[in-house]
Amino acid sequence: MEVEERNDVVEGASGSSQEPGPSAAGAPQRMLIFDTLVDRFLEGLVEAGSYSRFARCYRRIYKLQPEITRSIYDQFVAQLQKSIKDEIQELKEEGNLEALLDSLDNLETEAGGRTDLEWRPSGVPEEDLRSHLVPYLLQQREYLRKILKEQIEENAKLSQSVLAGRKRIEQMQKEIERRQQAWQELSKVQREMILSIQTPNDSEL
Repeated sequence: MEVEERNDVVEGASGSSQEPGPSAAGAPQRMLIFDTLVDRFLEGLVEAGSYSRFARCYRRIYKLQPEITRSIYDQFVAQLQKSIKDEIQELKEEGNLEALLDSLDNLETEAGGRTDLEWRPSGVPEEDLRSHLVPYLLQQREYLRKILKEQIEENAKLSQSVLAGRKRIEQMQKEIERRQQAWQELSKVQREMILSIQTPNDSEL
């Protein structure tokens, strides 16, 4: 069993020595790298659960029927690898991983061999922090000023609207008072006319 375990380790090592080759354009294929890492993970998993260890766990069955034990182990490993690959493939499809990794490859290809950096640390944390915070704070100040200006203009419009509403109410009150006064005068004239009509009739009686 020790010989078989060493053979399994050698096979896993030989399989993991394969490196993903560069693409035709020279850019790294992240999807290929990802698949290679998955394969190496599965190889390490099989190596950790080698046939010799499996046989030691089921020693009685191994001694009675070693061929069946080996068959069970092979089926178990194959099913385990298939289940893991299917689950990883499902995660890749749900997260659209292939398209995302391809977009990263395209961005790196478009960037070319540029090594210039837009910013490098100066070695003084205070200055680095200031260089990052000051533009952000200035931007926030401009944003707040804009919001404040818009709010002041909105308040001015509301104040004008309130004043206009008060003027309309005052005009309506004056109009109501004028009409009420006119109605009272009309009622007074009407009563006087009625009295003037009724008085001669009373004198004749």
